[in-house]
Amino acid sequence: MEAPEFKDFAKSMVDYIADYLENVRDRRVLPEVKPGYLQPLIPDAAPEKPEDWQDVMKDIERVIMPGVTHWHSPKFHAYFPTANSYPAIVADMLSGAIACIGFTWIASPACTELEVVMLDWLGKMLDLPAEFLACSGGKGGGVIQGTASESTLVALLGAKAKKLQQVKKEHPEWDEHTIIGKLVGYSSAQAHSSVERAGLLGGVKLRSVPADEHNRLRGDALEKAIEEDLAAGLIPFYAVVTLGTTNSCAFDRLDECGLVANKHNVWVHVDAAYAGSAFICPEYRHHMKGIELADSFNFNPHKWMLVNFDCSAMWLKDPSWVVNAFNVDPLYLKHDMQGSAPDYRHWQIPLGRRFRALKLWFVLRLYGVENLQAHIRRHCGFAQQFGDLCQKDERFELAAEVNMGLVCFRLKGSNERNEALLKRINGRGNIHMVPAKIRDVYFLRMAVCSRFTRSEDMEYSWQEVSAAADEMELSEATDKQ
Repeated sequence: MEAPEFKDFAKSMVDYIADYLENVRDRRVLPEVKPGYLQPLIPDAAPEKPEDWQDVMKDIERVIMPGVTHWHSPKFHAYFPTANSYPAIVADMLSGAIACIGFTWIASPACTELEVVMLDWLGKMLDLPAEFLACSGGKGGGVIQGTASESTLVALLGAKAKKLQQVKKEHPEWDEHTIIGKLVGYSSAQAHSSVERAGLLGGVKLRSVPADEHNRLRGDALEKAIEEDLAAGLIPFYAVVTLGTTNSCAFDRLDECGLVANKHNVWVHVDAAYAGSAFICPEYRHHMKGIELADSFNFNPHKWMLVNFDCSAMWLKDPSWVVNAFNVDPLYLKHDMQGSAPDYRHWQIPLGRRFRALKLWFVLRLYGVENLQAHIRRHCGFAQQFGDLCQKDERFELAAEVNMGLVCFRLKGSNERNEALLKRINGRGNIHMVPAKIRDVYFLRMAVCSRFTRSEDMEYSWQEVSAAADEMELSEATDKQ
């Protein structure tokens, strides 16, 4: 394909993308296909000769769209949002065209330097302490990871390397295997499963600490766990504090946990994957109280800040622990400017990396902070609206406080009734939700996900929930007869 044909193809695709997104609310949110649906729709092998791009375009609706779950539909309420915007889409096009692999500064200086500046821009929007920012002139700085899961693992490995060095100085007679066998990290019982997975990948023990009645990790519970492990001869080294849990968007008490962890020389990593975007709004920053006590902080602009996946922002007060832990420096990756700018390959698990900072640059410039704040506030308002509708129906109850853009609710009664309700809601195919369970109480999660969401969409979604409950009650009454 040459440039003239590419221009026609790309223009056609841009038109298709815009039409798809602007009309996504009209599509059934959940596909009706069965596993294996796609294979009969395409040939068994790749074509020997090139096909026309027009034929490829025609096959998008025939082959792909029947199997798409429409995450950007205002009727999609599962998980948490995945961000999407036209500026970010265009930035990804440019990133794909430049097609650099920015593992070192010299591999593409703009790729590295724009990332440094964008993480400073973003950190200032959140009012992060200066120690986290490269522009402060200290050790700190930010990096774009692929996901929050990667950030949790990177922070754990940095904490592990730091604690190993400290313990070796105190106990030179201990070998590394002995020390690693004694290391133990901590997170709330409400923390994301990726925290447990980071422990498995990092080869260390992680302890789940019970949350309080509001699903928050508290300082006294963390202190108790650490003291127990110290008494057992273990070495506490790492604690994950979650701001906006996946189950219920609860906020661990960072101010309390940070003090405890600092007292015991334990690395504090803050996972604010979803809710961190809201901290660009001053009224939500109280959830960050104690952030100055943390060693690393992460949130995902690709969840709620209109930056397409993947773009997970991570800051470290002292990146040297990560850099030194990951530093493998073959001759072919050395360059004359080493040490003058970050070589981000030392800040992450993979070697290669795309030019992801372009998405932040485009979105921050073309929306501006005010419009991004308005987007967050609008979603929080929609969640409050849905929560109010729930509370007006005496059949339902809230399972947790309405936080950010998430409503946790349930039918009064047994878990089985709520499981049956969710099956009916998703079976109708008009909206999509997923469940959660805390202390053996099953409930439904309604997350506001689409940037196209309007107030009437909340009314529509509640009507779907109510209608499914009506159907279930009718079925229950029929069964009793």
